[in-house]
Amino acid sequence: MKNYILLVAFIAMVSCKGNTKSQQLDTGKVIQNTKETKNETTQDLSAYETAYFASGCFWCVEAIFESVKGVKEVVSGYSGGSEKNPSYEDVSYGRTRHAEAVEVYYDPEVISYFALVQVFFGSHDPTTVNRQGPDKGAQYRSIAFYKNEKEKKTIQDYITLLVSEDVYGDDEIVTQVEPFEKFWPAEDYHQDFEKRNPNHSYIKAVSVPRLNRFKANFKDYLKEDLEH
Repeated sequence: MKNYILLVAFIAMVSCKGNTKSQQLDTGKVIQNTKETKNETTQDLSAYETAYFASGCFWCVEAIFESVKGVKEVVSGYSGGSEKNPSYEDVSYGRTRHAEAVEVYYDPEVISYFALVQVFFGSHDPTTVNRQGPDKGAQYRSIAFYKNEKEKKTIQDYITLLVSEDVYGDDEIVTQVEPFEKFWPAEDYHQDFEKRNPNHSYIKAVSVPRLNRFKANFKDYLKEDLEH
């Protein structure tokens, strides 16, 4: 019991917000992207569809969607607010209405939008208000963005199914279903953060366990090199 309490206390101290801010002062701990950043990539993504979700720290969410077959690229960023050119510091400290979000580039011939919605709901807790794990605040709220009425219906129908199947018991699904307006890519060092910073305390304590839980429950949706 004592060890469990210590573990819970440790995770509570480690968040996507606070720990990164301090480590930005030490580039030896956080690997900075250089010329390989997603924002500067020259790959042509015009043939792919896009989907937008927010479900807590974007380091975690990016890693989850990048493990899904049919997904070509995932970009961490900000969406859901009206402020232009938001910065990580402003978003993470709740100075905007934006949430940490991801932009998912996917091949609809391989993975459907419905499947991505399943991935979204199946990889986080949609019943917690303005919180995901140790990360608290509206910037970590659950949002499923839709670009058209078909996507909106897909999201709403799936929520109805989750409720009818009593997946979350008495807990209400608080995910916001919002029209997509604008996505702002996050600063370069946030892209592929989990992959580039495997020894970061938050990655080890929160992000990797969350990814592993997803992989265990969604084996059929994983890319071939991640199936085992």
